[in-house]
Amino acid sequence: MAEPMSRDQRVVLTVAVLASFVSFLDGTVVNVALPAISRDLGGGLSTQQWVVDAYLVTLGAFILVAGSMSDVLGRTLVLRIGLIGFGVTSVAIAAAPTAEFLIVARALQGVAGALLVPSSLALITSTFRGAGQARAIGIWTGATTVAMLAGPVIGGVFVDALSWRLVFLVNVLPIAVTLWLLARRSQPDHRRPGARVDLLGAVLCAVGLGGVVFALIEQPNLGWGSPVIWAPAAVGVLAFAGFLMRQRVARQPMMPLDLFRSRNFWAGNLTTMFVYAALSLYGFVLSVYLQQGAGLPATLAGLASLPATLISIALSSRAGALSGRFGPRLFMTLGPALMAVGALLLLLVRPEFDYWTQVFPAVLIFGLGVTTTVSPLTAAVLGAIDPERSGIASAVNNAVSRIAGLLSIAAVSAVAGGALNLDGFHRAAIFTAVLMLLGAATSFLGIRNHLSRRD
Repeated sequence: MAEPMSRDQRVVLTVAVLASFVSFLDGTVVNVALPAISRDLGGGLSTQQWVVDAYLVTLGAFILVAGSMSDVLGRTLVLRIGLIGFGVTSVAIAAAPTAEFLIVARALQGVAGALLVPSSLALITSTFRGAGQARAIGIWTGATTVAMLAGPVIGGVFVDALSWRLVFLVNVLPIAVTLWLLARRSQPDHRRPGARVDLLGAVLCAVGLGGVVFALIEQPNLGWGSPVIWAPAAVGVLAFAGFLMRQRVARQPMMPLDLFRSRNFWAGNLTTMFVYAALSLYGFVLSVYLQQGAGLPATLAGLASLPATLISIALSSRAGALSGRFGPRLFMTLGPALMAVGALLLLLVRPEFDYWTQVFPAVLIFGLGVTTTVSPLTAAVLGAIDPERSGIASAVNNAVSRIAGLLSIAAVSAVAGGALNLDGFHRAAIFTAVLMLLGAATSFLGIRNHLSRRD
């Protein structure tokens, strides 16, 4: 039985929960607000993609740096910088006069967001031990799930009843409370002697992701033959290759490549890439199409995926327990296959729209697939690495999932044929199913049950 928490432990856990809640909430409210943003500021589908991907580019590039920054500057200071940056950029986004201003502010918000989740988890792992740590991480995980549940609904209500701009101000109050709690911490901040931040690696990663994403989003407008498209794509590919080379020679790499010597780690991250690319694509196209194609108000569009989230909350711990008993391979194969079926059921959507017969079955099956997959996938990836390296392993897996989502949303125009009409929606559903089946195949062929951490 875990010992009662001390005052400082309660403060740390509350800070970690609130800081992560802010980041996860922002990630889920945005999709529901996209059509309203596009109507107000213009730009169509490409603007909607950039509103999401500008945040994910910088988040994915700098989330690996956050761990190093915490070691150099201290976890509390890095968390405070992230919270202040997130709050300032949230206000800037809410006041954005143009789509271009909003997109730049979202990119800056991604930098701030990258400092929140790794730093909050680092605070938990450095403050709690043993059963208390497992309990604290469980509470943290539950809070992030609540953010995923509440985000689309809160976003929809704000868009319909008030304004999309207020969606981005939801974060301001929890940020203020978290900063106040950080000021009450009685324990000194921890810094690791000799730690360094790989700024060159971060820049190469950001340029690499940014160049490829720009090409994918703008290609339907200009074509691959335009130098405005192929030149950034080429620079992006070269920069990302440079990032990987940098990780081989850096004294303190952001992404230690030796982690990938473990079979379950590389196979789990490859599965993560396919599954989270599909999850991001699914969430984006469903939220946008239900409003722009099916004509639902933002609130109902936010509620549409609620059954899947409720299934995940109710059954995820059970899925994790069964995975621990029987091994992750079966669940990591079956789960993405179920999500592929759920995605294909979206092909039932017709111009004469009916949620209960055309979308609800897909959401249920998709929710069962998510529940079957996520806990075993996380356990397989982290269980493949020695416990003392679990922090960097978690950061790498988190970055892989964010980058996968970033690239899949960047490719929406190409997948949907330039417009998210009914045909484009169906093409996106098929592409989602293909990604999920690739994830299932990767798990079946790559994951092994009960491997030692040397394998």
